[in-house]
Amino acid sequence: MKRKSFEHMACPIAQSLELVGEWWTPLILRDTVLIGLTRFDDIQNNLGIAPTVLTSRLNRLVESGLLERRQYTDRPPRFEYIPSPAAQDFRPVLEALAEWGDKWTPQHSADASA
Repeated sequence: MKRKSFEHMACPIAQSLELVGEWWTPLILRDTVLIGLTRFDDIQNNLGIAPTVLTSRLNRLVESGLLERRQYTDRPPRFEYIPSPAAQDFRPVLEALAEWGDKWTPQHSADASA
């Protein structure tokens, strides 16, 4: 099922979701912005995401300006993904999602009531 595009909606929330609303994107941003993982293998291992899916998502994040791709070795060519200022500005959103999840998701709310 192809997801609906929000690119023509004038709402800033819709426009934000156009960039970061895909399932894996907030988790990739969490790994790069909050945890500090920048290398493909580290992100892939931490998330357990298929390499092809991660490649696609990273390319989209680079194209949208949220991550910057930098080569860190020539042989073989390897790249890291550095959060841009736009990604750094997304930090409070990630922190708010984590706080909300700690309070309201079943796994965490059950822990709090015990």
